[in-house]
Amino acid sequence: MLELCGLAKRYGDFEAVRDITLSVRPGELYALLGPNGAGKTTTIRMLMGVLRPSGGSARVDGLDCFSERAAVMRKVGYLPDEPQFYDYLRGGELLRFVGEMHGFDAREALERAEPWIARLSLEDAIDEFAVNYSKGMKKKLALCCALLHEPELLVLDEPTNGLDPYATRTLHEIAREQAEAGRSVFFTTHLLDQAARLCHRIGILHGGRIAAQGTLAELRESSGVGAGSLEDVFFRVTGSRAETTAPAGA
Repeated sequence: MLELCGLAKRYGDFEAVRDITLSVRPGELYALLGPNGAGKTTTIRMLMGVLRPSGGSARVDGLDCFSERAAVMRKVGYLPDEPQFYDYLRGGELLRFVGEMHGFDAREALERAEPWIARLSLEDAIDEFAVNYSKGMKKKLALCCALLHEPELLVLDEPTNGLDPYATRTLHEIAREQAEAGRSVFFTTHLLDQAARLCHRIGILHGGRIAAQGTLAELRESSGVGAGSLEDVFFRVTGSRAETTAPAGA
């Protein structure tokens, strides 16, 4: 469903991302890890068609993420790390707007949104202006928007930043359910225990490259940590004591 092949992004002489090759299969949860500045945000921006790659390709279901961006967006649900909304639109109005962008009328958009609104405990806030939403509420509203059109690929960028423990557990449940339904889930995170619990496969970015990827068992074997944790693998692969719980910066 998602395929990155030799993906690269250069800014002059600086290589932010170098030769990233990975794939995410239908029904798979894949986490992309890395210290700040490793290239995670740049990779997500190319995947979402915001940045043009300097080399290689990013494809969703065979569609080029940059040149065929409109078609790709019909297949992708995206939850950014810092959702941005028009401040003086209400939650329900934003959901109707997103639904209409996907071809649904206002009534169908809200009908599709209602189960997610209830599940994410947004009923009391749906008539509030977005400017009054906390970061966690914006994150939950953005997740409703991402799920509205039943995407084949869910892209989650630091999805639990700003969420309380209840909402975090709900998001984990939703991610698992999406995978069990045969959809693909690709996300970046600094929370190593989250990746270890949720994901079928994990990629570790370091210096703009994929330094290691595979199942947790495969990563343990290739990094030589024995029965160690994903944290042990991460530090062995990156050779770093980088902070792994701060918001992603690249």
